[in-house]
Amino acid sequence: MKIIKTLFLFFFLLSMISYGQEKDTTVVFKKRVLESTEVDFMASYYDQDGTHSAVSGGIGSEKLNDFATNIIVAMPLNDDDVLTVDLGLSAYSSASSSNINPFNSASGASGGGGGDDDDDDDDGNAAANNAGPTPWQASSGASGNDELLSAVATYAHSSDDRNFIWNADVSFSNEYDYTSVGFGGGVAKLFNEKNTEVSIKANAYIDQWRPIYPTELHEYSIYGSNFQNQGYFSGITILDQNGVASTDYLPSKFAPVTSVNRNSYSASFAFSQVLTKNFQFSVFFDVLQQQGLLSSPYHRTYFADKPHYYIGQPQYIDNYTSSSNIGVYELADDIERLPDNRFKLPIGARFNYYINEHFIVRTYYRYYTDDWDLKAHTFNIEVPVKLSDKLTAYPMYRYYSQTQAKYFAPYQTHLSTEQFYTSDFDLSTFSANQYGFGVSYTDLFTKAQIFSFGMKNIDFRYNHYVRSDGLTANIGTIGFKFVFQ
Repeated sequence: MKIIKTLFLFFFLLSMISYGQEKDTTVVFKKRVLESTEVDFMASYYDQDGTHSAVSGGIGSEKLNDFATNIIVAMPLNDDDVLTVDLGLSAYSSASSSNINPFNSASGASGGGGGDDDDDDDDGNAAANNAGPTPWQASSGASGNDELLSAVATYAHSSDDRNFIWNADVSFSNEYDYTSVGFGGGVAKLFNEKNTEVSIKANAYIDQWRPIYPTELHEYSIYGSNFQNQGYFSGITILDQNGVASTDYLPSKFAPVTSVNRNSYSASFAFSQVLTKNFQFSVFFDVLQQQGLLSSPYHRTYFADKPHYYIGQPQYIDNYTSSSNIGVYELADDIERLPDNRFKLPIGARFNYYINEHFIVRTYYRYYTDDWDLKAHTFNIEVPVKLSDKLTAYPMYRYYSQTQAKYFAPYQTHLSTEQFYTSDFDLSTFSANQYGFGVSYTDLFTKAQIFSFGMKNIDFRYNHYVRSDGLTANIGTIGFKFVFQ
């Protein structure tokens, strides 16, 4: 009888274990993180103009045009993993950058003028007469155009319950004088039925300059104090402040940079909470540390306590800082010099409120401070208005203000006794207003198709930017999202 009871108990336990195992291995339907491959194509055009070129020491044309395209492909590798690849190409032309070498053969570096059949600027008779080099017009130098290539690959994995996500990314970008390699990763945890999210992310960028110097300083670095009789400036007439020929120009404080590396490290923390069905907010802060060559080697500096020297036609020296100067360019005393360390701390918050099925209010605020004494405030508001099931319009406004970095001073106000100096107005005190609008068309059923891709979304944005120092810009962006079917 004991044997029967024992066998009965054994088979009972065995059946329970088998039942438990069968229950544990039952396949439960799990929604994929990304159902199918998505492709985003974006194109943008940016143009700006201003009067404070850093290349020309804080004055001169800042006219710039940039056309950029990005293709972003998000591919589901399985139910839980997604690989995203972002490829970008940006091409620009810049009057400011072109004046790294304003003394092209067409402008007549010796002050005698010359012909420039390639100059299509119709600025009165100035272009036709080719009066000379000037910070107010673009040079035909090669540095006036450049292309930026970039690539970012991100791998993301989600847990079965979709409450834990980790990701890793690598990036690469390259332009004429700068290369960047980056890597990073992050984790996100969702709680409270996905109403609460905490995320942490870290990145490192290992960059390298290929320094380009203003022409006069480049020649001085090669030939030393005798540079006026050799190389590019051989036979060139240099003028003093009074327009008289002089051989006294000697930028003796200039020396080529000794380190060409720039490393950046960042850590980010974010907390997001859905408070009600209408209200959601998030807070974040970043910690950033930069080390290495943090100045731009082609930005000129002019000292107040040094004599000033020019190339071009002497009659334009007295109105050098005016756009009516069409014939003379000042020779630099040095390039900008900045510390090789910078610590940055941005702190911000987002508040989104759902009013009704037609209106949503999205707001954003950020406070920024760093150890260069630059402090800034950013406020942004966007109000999407749902016009129909597929069409949404959203007006936007952004306000920005900052105090100047302690190393900034305008054109010809730095002293040669200072250790650090820049006349880049991006580091000055200013405020800015940006006004814009956007239109978005969404078709969840992707009825429109191109080959095997259905078009899910079209998004267009336009913004006009006005800065208190006179810089203005226009930015237009259009994007298309396709889904592989």
